[in-house]
Amino acid sequence: MADPDYAAQVREAYPELDRIEDDELRAQVVEAWVLGLDRGGWQHIEDIPYAWNIHEVTNVEHVRGVTKIAIESAEIQRDFHGADPDLDTIVAACLLHDVGKCYEYVDFVDAELLDEPDREHYASEEIPHSISGYALAHEVGVPLSVQRAIPHFLGEVPKRTLEAELVKSANSASSNAITQSAMGITLKEWVAQYSQTQE
Repeated sequence: MADPDYAAQVREAYPELDRIEDDELRAQVVEAWVLGLDRGGWQHIEDIPYAWNIHEVTNVEHVRGVTKIAIESAEIQRDFHGADPDLDTIVAACLLHDVGKCYEYVDFVDAELLDEPDREHYASEEIPHSISGYALAHEVGVPLSVQRAIPHFLGEVPKRTLEAELVKSANSASSNAITQSAMGITLKEWVAQYSQTQE
């Protein structure tokens, strides 16, 4: 099989990359995804599921939903409340908030979707995706403002910025919609029912 063009896959999957004004930051977001996809052994970015047990929605769909929700929320915060959230930080963090699923979900998909994951160093459910996603973002050198908005579970970052809160709330909004439409339950109910499986 020919090597997949991960960079092209990422750019096609995420048209929201064009909302990032900083060229270097946009390239770093793509680079983080390329590293994750390569190390996870994925054949295509669209093969990564939203959740280990929800495969009818892709991670790409979720990430795009989070990004769209956060962009609109930021515009409302700016226009309606006079706040000044940094859109480049928000879009980059949204696009990267679940890049760690490239590592975490290799054990939850059919083997034919993968091509030699690097299980010795990266591909494993041992590290939660919000932490491995932070590590990927750090590795490619995205600004600290973006890095600190990627961990989105309670307590992972003690001091959260406006941008980080937007990413977290947009993630919750998207996740609630997905768990409700796919399973008929809220995100909180999904976590209560399935979190012990992932511990």
